[in-house]
Amino acid sequence: MRNAVPRVAAIHDLSGFGRTSLTVAIPVLSAMGAQVCPMPTAVLSTHTAGFTGYSFLDLTDQMRLFLDHWQALNLKFDAVYSGFLGSPAQVDIVARCIDMCRVEGGLAVVDPVLGDNGQLEPTMDMEMVQRMRWLVRKADIITPNFTEAALLLDEPYRESISTTDLMDWLRRLTAMGPRVAVITSVPVAGHAGVSSVAAYHSTHDRFWKVDCQYIPAHYPGTGDTFASVLTGSLLQGDSLPIAMDRAVHFVTLGIRATFGHNSPSREGILLERVLDTLRAPVTVSSYELLEDEDRCK
Repeated sequence: MRNAVPRVAAIHDLSGFGRTSLTVAIPVLSAMGAQVCPMPTAVLSTHTAGFTGYSFLDLTDQMRLFLDHWQALNLKFDAVYSGFLGSPAQVDIVARCIDMCRVEGGLAVVDPVLGDNGQLEPTMDMEMVQRMRWLVRKADIITPNFTEAALLLDEPYRESISTTDLMDWLRRLTAMGPRVAVITSVPVAGHAGVSSVAAYHSTHDRFWKVDCQYIPAHYPGTGDTFASVLTGSLLQGDSLPIAMDRAVHFVTLGIRATFGHNSPSREGILLERVLDTLRAPVTVSSYELLEDEDRCK
C-alpha cells in the first residue's frame, strides 16, 4: 500500500554550511509534497567544494542502526534516494534499504556522487567507484553527471562528446541495471561552457534531451538539486521528460537568482528564493527527443 503522502528515504550527507545534499533534498522534496526521512551518511562542518579544513564524521555504524530500527518499525518508502556516501561500506546499507524498505513498485534513485569536472571528489577513490558500479545495479534511475558517467563506464573524461557516443553511454549505463539513466552537465560541442541533460528510458527505448542556458557561474549542490526535483516530479506522476524539464528549469532559475546577487559561489544557489516555484503547474516545456546523428543525415 502506498503512503498517503509520498515518503522518501533520503540517504545523503549533512553539511552544516552550504546548500548541498540533505540541506537541498529536504526542502525541495518537502515543497513538492513528499515526507523526507533522512538517513545521514556523514556529518560535515561544510561541504567539500570550495572549502578546506572541514570536519568529517563517518556515520556508517549509525546508518546500520537507523536501518535496523526502520525495519523493526516496518517502515516502507515510496522512494529510496541516495547521494553522497561517506565510505564504501555504506553501499551495502543503501542496497539493503532498497531491498527491504521500498514499497512494491516504488522508486530506487541513485545519484552516484563521485566527482565533477573530470576529477574525483576529495573524499572519493577508485574503491568507491567500483562499489558504485555495483550499487547502480539496484537502482531504477541513476543521475550521474558527465564525469561520473565516464567513471562508471571506465571511459576517459573528455571535453566533448558526439550524440552517437552519448547515446551509447546511456545505453551502457542502463545495461548495468537501472531502467533509466540521466546524465547531467553533458558538454555541447562547439559551445564552451554550455551543457545539456540527456536521458534514456530503456523500457521505452527512447532518448530525451534538455538544453541548459549558459550562465558563467558554478555552484555546488546543483546536481543534488536536480536529482531531488527529478525524484519529486516522478513521485507526483510526471513523465521522465517533464521531470527532467522541471529539474533543469528550477536549477537554472536558482542559478539566475543567485548570480544576480553576486554571492559567494561555494555557498550554493539561493534555494530559499525559488522554492515556491516548485508548487506551480507545468506550463512550458523545452525537452526534445535525442536522435542519432547518423540517422538524421
